[in-house]
Amino acid sequence: MSKRSKFDPLFIFSIGFLIALSLVVLKSVYPTIFPGYFFVALLGVTLFIIFSNIDFDIVSLFSRHFYIGSILLLILTLIIGGVTRGVVRWISLGTLTLQAAEITKPFLLVFFANNMNIRTLPLMAIPVFLIFIQPSLGVSFLLVLGFIGILLASEIKKINFLYLIVAALVIIPLVFSLLAPYQKLRIEAFFNPSADPLGSGYNSIQSQISVGDGGLFGRGLGKGVQTQLSFLPEKQTDFIFASIAEELGFVGAGLTLIAFFILFWRITAYMNNAANPQARAYLSGVFVMLLSQSIIHIGMNMGLIPITGVPLPLVSAGGSSFVSTMVALGIALGARKR
Repeated sequence: MSKRSKFDPLFIFSIGFLIALSLVVLKSVYPTIFPGYFFVALLGVTLFIIFSNIDFDIVSLFSRHFYIGSILLLILTLIIGGVTRGVVRWISLGTLTLQAAEITKPFLLVFFANNMNIRTLPLMAIPVFLIFIQPSLGVSFLLVLGFIGILLASEIKKINFLYLIVAALVIIPLVFSLLAPYQKLRIEAFFNPSADPLGSGYNSIQSQISVGDGGLFGRGLGKGVQTQLSFLPEKQTDFIFASIAEELGFVGAGLTLIAFFILFWRITAYMNNAANPQARAYLSGVFVMLLSQSIIHIGMNMGLIPITGVPLPLVSAGGSSFVSTMVALGIALGARKR
C-alpha cells in the first residue's frame, strides 16, 4: 500500500449520503428491518475501508481465485440454496441469507479486467448462465453490462463487438422463450399496464402513483399513503425510489440523483487516473454496471422500463446487494493512482 492517501471527499460524501438516506427511508417504510440492518451497514462500510486501502495490483493477484470461488459459490447456491416461489437465490447462514449472485459481481469483474482476451470471452457465459437459471434475470443482465464495460476499456479489437452484437440478436429470442411466466408478464405489463391493473400491471401503476404523489417536498417520513398503507409493493427494495419520491418529494428524489451523479463522476475521474490498464478496465466495468443498475431501477419506478426487480445501489434494502456494492466501490477507490 502507498504512503499517499486515497481519500476522496466527494466520493466518500456521495456514498455516505446515500447510505444515510437509505437508513432514514427504510426506518420509515420498513422499520422491522432494524436493528439487524445496522450490522449490514457496518459490515459494508468495514469492507469498503479494507478494499479501498489495498492497491488494485494486489487484489489482481487473486483474480483467478475470485473466478473459481465465484463459480463454486453459484453452483453451491443451485444445490443447497433455499427455494422461494420457484426461485433459488439464497444460501441460509443461520439467521442470515447470502445471495451469491450479488456477492460474486465485483470479484468476477476483477478477474475479467485482468484476463480479458478472446480466449477468456467464453468464460463470461458460465457465471451469467448460472445466475440466469436461478432465475435472476436482473443480476445476470447487469453482470453482462459490467463485462461490456470492461470490453470497452480493454485492448481487444473492437471488431469483436460486432460479433457479440450479432450473437446477442440471435440469443435474445431464445432468452425470452426461457423466461419464467412472471417475467414475461412484467414485459407485457410494461407496454400496457392498464390491461391488468390488479395483476401484472399493479406494481407499475402503484409505483407511478407514489412518484407523482410526493409533490415538491413530499408527504413526510412515515406519512406516505402508498408506502405506509402497503399499496406500493416491495417498497423497501424494488421500489425504494418511489418511496423516496412520495415521502421526501421532488427535493428528496433530486438530491438522490445528485448524489449518484457525484458518485459516477468520480468513478469516471478514476478511469482517467487509473493505476494501470487493468484497473481502468475494472473501473469501466463498475461504472457501466452501477450506472445501468441505477437507471433501470429509477426508470422502472417511473414506468419507463419494464419491472425487473433491480435494487437501487446503496439505498434499497438487501444485505448482499449492499455489501457487494460497497466492495465494488472500495476496489474502485483502490484502483486509482496514489
